[in-house]
Amino acid sequence: MSAFAFLTATEILFGRGTAAQAAARAKALGGAVFLLHGSPARADWLADALTGQGCKVTRFVVQGEPDIAMIEAATEAAKGAQVVVSLGGGAVIDAGKAVAAMVPATRPLMDHLEVIGKSLPLDHAPLPFIAIPTTAGTGAEVTRNAVIGAPGHQRKVSLRDKRMLPALAIIDPALTDHTPKNITLASGLDAITQVIEPYICTRANRLTDALCRDAIPQGLRALRRLMQGEDAAARDDMAWVSLCGGLALANAGLGVIHGLAGPLGGLIAAPHGAICGTLLPQGLAMNAERAADPSRIRQVIGWIAEAFDVKPEKAICTLTQWSRQNGLPSLAQMGFTPQHLHQAAEAAATSSSMQANPVRLSATDLAILMATA
Repeated sequence: MSAFAFLTATEILFGRGTAAQAAARAKALGGAVFLLHGSPARADWLADALTGQGCKVTRFVVQGEPDIAMIEAATEAAKGAQVVVSLGGGAVIDAGKAVAAMVPATRPLMDHLEVIGKSLPLDHAPLPFIAIPTTAGTGAEVTRNAVIGAPGHQRKVSLRDKRMLPALAIIDPALTDHTPKNITLASGLDAITQVIEPYICTRANRLTDALCRDAIPQGLRALRRLMQGEDAAARDDMAWVSLCGGLALANAGLGVIHGLAGPLGGLIAAPHGAICGTLLPQGLAMNAERAADPSRIRQVIGWIAEAFDVKPEKAICTLTQWSRQNGLPSLAQMGFTPQHLHQAAEAAATSSSMQANPVRLSATDLAILMATA
């Protein structure tokens, strides 16, 4: 799928108050709705609205990040659904995409999973899926894959198909208001990473440049304001940055930070965004040091310096210190040990995210990066 076709493949509603339209749009797609969400209390309004539209609603609580067992259980519970709706963070949206894909499928989930499965294409089109994010982070509402944990393999892998793009993405920044500080920081750093990596990767193009160039400094400024206090305008900015990141990564690629975050997420019980945020400074520093043409990376470092009002040579150190001061843990504090180094480095070296990194890094390079994060 071309970059420009991607932008028109999903209907996107952006703005405060847009979530109120979700029930009517779901009704138009089908009367039997399978609703996935995190906190039940935060989803009551949507369930009531769907019921008020005459929909039959089956609810499913997503606790933690989705794994194979969860997706299989949710798929069984969703039998008979005509449309799938996710209200929540990236984990809830990924779970919804996977369930929408697997309800019509005739093969087991493992047949379609990358790396640990057969990577077979879906044999039927997914159910219509509506994504309503409540965090500003992954941009999963506009991507065509679902990240699923495989505890038995100590990996996170993707279920991927072009038809897994949501039929409708509703980005209402009001749903992110008053998100706890630790979640705001981790998901926000993930969103910022997802506009930085497509901007500096080898597959960057005019479309992704347009999405990322303004979003990087905008996201840095907004996240810094949110660490100082609640700010509705900053929430709006971060929701936009997250959306831009999802569109950009799907059309260009990522890099070493996400290349490592996938394997690490299967080894340690830590949020994806926190892992990305911890790796971001060191990943930028290593790429800047080793890239044949580091001009774009230096531009990003310059934006970090401007956001934190420091000189460029202080930007990486300042970002690291600021993140720690605001509660972002180190990899060691998340449970990472030296015993994980070799396994994570070997897995990351061959990951799909690494293919677009501006520098080819060896497993030894990756081990060094993780050891200093």
